This record gives sequence, C-alpha cells and structure tokens, in this order.
Amino acid sequence: MTTNAEPPRPTPRRRAPAGAAVLREDVTEAIRAAVFEELASVGYARMSIEGIARRAGVGKTAVYRRWRSKLHLVLDLVSAIAVQGLPAPDTGSLESDLLLLYQVTSRALRHPVAGQIIPDLQAEAARNPDIADALQKALREGQHGVASGIVRAAAARGELSPDVDEDLALDLISGPLYWRAVVARGPKPPKGYLEKLAAATAAGLRVL
Repeated sequence: MTTNAEPPRPTPRRRAPAGAAVLREDVTEAIRAAVFEELASVGYARMSIEGIARRAGVGKTAVYRRWRSKLHLVLDLVSAIAVQGLPAPDTGSLESDLLLLYQVTSRALRHPVAGQIIPDLQAEAARNPDIADALQKALREGQHGVASGIVRAAAARGELSPDVDEDLALDLISGPLYWRAVVARGPKPPKGYLEKLAAATAAGLRVL
C-alpha cells in the first residue's frame, strides 16, 4: 500500500539576532556606570548624552538605542535602585536589625557619588514631576520596604505592638540618617552614633 503523504519537514530554527540587533550587557553596564559618574561630576542639568557616551567609551547611538533621552536614562536607573533595594536584616532582635540597617545605609549615603547625586536629583525633582515620582518610589520601595520588614518581624516576635502605626514607624526609622547625610550634609557619624541611634529608635518604636 502506497501513500502520497510527504514526510514532515523539519521546523526551521530561528537564528538569534546578531551584530547591531544585540544589546550587549557589558555596554549597557558601562553606560549605567557612566551616568552615575556624569551626574556626580556635572549634575543632571549639565549632563548630556554626548558626555555619557564619551565617559562610557561608546558612541551616542549605543546610548540612544537603549534610552530615548537622558531623562529616561536617569528614570530607569533610579527605578532600578527601588528594585534592588537593601539587604533585609534578620538578626532576631529589633535593635540589632536597626543597627545593621543603619550601618549599611550610612555607608551608602557617605559614598561620594551618592552624596552628590541624591541632592542634585532632589533639586531636579522640584522641577520635574517624573523624576520626583521615580525618586520617591526608589526611596520608599528601597529603604521603607526594608524598614517595614523590620517593624513587622519585631511585631511578630512580640517586641512591638501588633497595632504599631507602621507609617509613623517608617518615618522614625528612615528619617535621622537621611536628614544628617542628605539635608544637613553632616560629617561621618562619630564612633558609637549608630549604636545610640538604633537604641533610641527601638525605644521610640516601642511606645508607638
């Protein structure tokens, strides 16, 4: 018995894009690093795609293929901060969790690049609602996300009231270091300062 059915043809394999169609991750990371350096060096207002490309060692086209403008580039980077967040302390103690959070945050805020970029973006946020929204989201989802975890874990352990005012608690936890580093632009905290701050904050949280 014969049949006219043709044998199945092999499905053609899709070729991966090559050349200009591929956005190389190493180039993307070089551009992101260049943005932070450029922001710290000249500020947002004077920052340019040309300067970013030159600092990253790429052409302007490489930047524009990833972001439409410097605004979209900065918004993307600020939003990435929110996604990455901070490591969530889990020491088993409210005061120890707060101290670990303060140690990590203090080091990050004292970094010379962060010290220049954050105030500059805050000033720009007063004029640009898109940057204001992105910056607020980054700070809230990063710092406040971790602080919220500390408060809830402490409440679960019985160290805090289960009815603790979480919004007030987050303000109490996050405010002091940002005030000192970003608003007052004070020097490095003296020895023992973070330990005292953690103890005072924990005591304040217990009476909320």
